[in-house]
Amino acid sequence: MKKIYIVLTYTGTLIAKIVKFYTKKTYSHVSIALDENLEDMYSFGRLRPYNAFVAGFVHERLNSGTYKRFKKTKALIFWIEVTDEEYKKIEDTIGYMKLHRTKYKFNLIGLFLVSLHKKRVKKYTFYCAEFVRYVLQNAGIGQNLPEIIKPEDFKMLGTSNIEYEGLLRSYNQNKIMLEKS
Repeated sequence: MKKIYIVLTYTGTLIAKIVKFYTKKTYSHVSIALDENLEDMYSFGRLRPYNAFVAGFVHERLNSGTYKRFKKTKALIFWIEVTDEEYKKIEDTIGYMKLHRTKYKFNLIGLFLVSLHKKRVKKYTFYCAEFVRYVLQNAGIGQNLPEIIKPEDFKMLGTSNIEYEGLLRSYNQNKIMLEKS
């Protein structure tokens, strides 16, 4: 058995504020990480920290890119236990998307249709929650997730397994302090 990590965040950007307004929830973005240090963390979001409209498949990092720019990003991180086979399928799906990243686009229209409870299906386009749902369902996980998905919908998968809640930039510092005590 292995663990994957679901990372819910709120950066406070204009788009994050709009998503938060429509969802009435704390978090506006979701990522999937394959390791507890969040070094292999992926989503659909900003490709450039200063331009929200240049977006797509992104390998997110805690200390660079968007999260470096938005230092007050709030996060809720929880883990889900998966089989070795499920983990491999998740890795393969993400690996394929990394290899073919240029054909994947950000589903901006789909993101805004969520507020109208509508779904836009277009091949090779995702917003963050659609991407994480796709990756999980490709591995046979999260079949009960809603079709019109929002970041906080992932809480139904395992918030009883909360790893951390607080400022994202303090996540690894918090883990080091816990390990020492």
